Amino acid sequence: MDRHPSSHEVKLSLQTPLNAEQAEILTDDAFLFVERLVQRFAGRVPALLAAREARQQRIDEGALPDFLPETQAIRDSEWKIQSIPADLQDRRVEITGPVERKMVINALNADVKVFMADFEDSFAPAWPAVLDGQRNLRDAVNGTIAYTQPETGKQYVLNDDPAVLICRVRGLHLPEKHLLWQGEPIPGCLLDFALYFYHNHKALLEKGSGPYFYLPKLQAHQEAAWWSEVFSFAEDEFGLARGTIKATVLIETLPAVFEMDEILHSLKEHIVGLNCGRWDYIFSYIKTLRNHPDRILPDRQVVTMEKPFLNAYSRLLVKTCHRRGAFAMGGMAAFIPSKDPERNAWVLNKIQTDKSLEATNGHDGTWVAHPGLAGTARAVFDEVLGECANQLDIDRQADAPITAAELLAPCDGERTEEGMRHNIRVAVQYIEAWINGNGCVPIYGLMEDAATAEISRASIWQWIKHGKTLSNGQVVTAALFEQMLNEEMEVLVEELGQATFDGGRYEEAAAMMLRLTTSDELVNFLTLPGYEYLP
Repeated sequence: MDRHPSSHEVKLSLQTPLNAEQAEILTDDAFLFVERLVQRFAGRVPALLAAREARQQRIDEGALPDFLPETQAIRDSEWKIQSIPADLQDRRVEITGPVERKMVINALNADVKVFMADFEDSFAPAWPAVLDGQRNLRDAVNGTIAYTQPETGKQYVLNDDPAVLICRVRGLHLPEKHLLWQGEPIPGCLLDFALYFYHNHKALLEKGSGPYFYLPKLQAHQEAAWWSEVFSFAEDEFGLARGTIKATVLIETLPAVFEMDEILHSLKEHIVGLNCGRWDYIFSYIKTLRNHPDRILPDRQVVTMEKPFLNAYSRLLVKTCHRRGAFAMGGMAAFIPSKDPERNAWVLNKIQTDKSLEATNGHDGTWVAHPGLAGTARAVFDEVLGECANQLDIDRQADAPITAAELLAPCDGERTEEGMRHNIRVAVQYIEAWINGNGCVPIYGLMEDAATAEISRASIWQWIKHGKTLSNGQVVTAALFEQMLNEEMEVLVEELGQATFDGGRYEEAAAMMLRLTTSDELVNFLTLPGYEYLP
């Protein structure tokens, strides 16, 4: 269906009718704002994505990522980002989760400073869910959000002092197939940004906050510069001062860690900080160095922040951000509380150890995936911060320079049959949930999102490609993987029960896992083929 407002030639076409609730979000005026953004900015996205592929080609041929000689002057000169708003000065604990209605209320009510409402890795972007999510965030900003549990009648409403809201949009690579521009799907991130900004900027500013965003999966400062132009255009369209829109950029790709100064500089008026998106970063390490047999990671369970390449990444992020007056946010604790007291004590100890490392490195705050862990994470940062709101005073400038070699250091640890089988079960269960429209899934005591499933399938792909050996002497081949996949499907039947298994889409998920893991070329993101399954 095309919309044709009077005296306006529309090139943006909507591919599916809207119901009444959806039409409240994709109004005619909101639609026109999306169209203006798409008309101006969508055409440049293919070139940005092509530049990623060209860089990857050079790395595949033997080059290693490094700091850019052509931007040395930006790294060497003294400058600061513009400013950080008052309600973002203290971000010691942030919770993340998809934009489902009950979850939005619970996250905003949690013992945290910020809720990152996610249209990306913990969200499966089926069209109804995208528009429902925007409606949920609009209602949250307006203070009218409420939810009644159908089974129990339990009611959920916002507390008087909810957390600060930040919206994470989709990555540049993800399309939105329900809106076509000149016959092609538009970038999903432009729709996510446009609708959240359009519906909420006025109410947010009136209550002393603002339109705040998390930007995922950036790989180069040119992509950050594109976003800066998008933000400036939106500010000009609505008569807002430059720098009203604020963003935190996730450093969750290996190429981006070498361009943190340049990313901050490109978004200087709009950026408030960088975040250690550690799980995607591990996936990106595998993906970027896929042709380098000396850089192959062990079982993902042993790739912790204590490993030299990850610790260097954390320390460099703190050093870079604080030099520029920007926040350095820590990464995700994916654990979830357990009803078993002994297991729960183990989980809380893991959280405390992990967050202590981040706080000691100088991070200004951290992420949790579950409200039940917020208190433990907060206690760590409360102790380190004392009366301070953040650690911007920890500059780490006395540290020895962190080199490319440290950031690329090989990681020790075993590749085990148990680890490989575990990866298979996690990835299949996650893919099954995702193609059913659920992007955030508790599996074996962890809150899994797309990043952890990506690590699982990319690790095995790389082990197969390079004929790596497991600790028991078995060589990892496509045939061995397929055999294990079939065996682990039987395990899943036992764990889930035949009825649950038969009622799900586990066979489709296994088929997708098989294609992704044994393909000649490593598929960039499992969410791209997965998106074809979503309505």
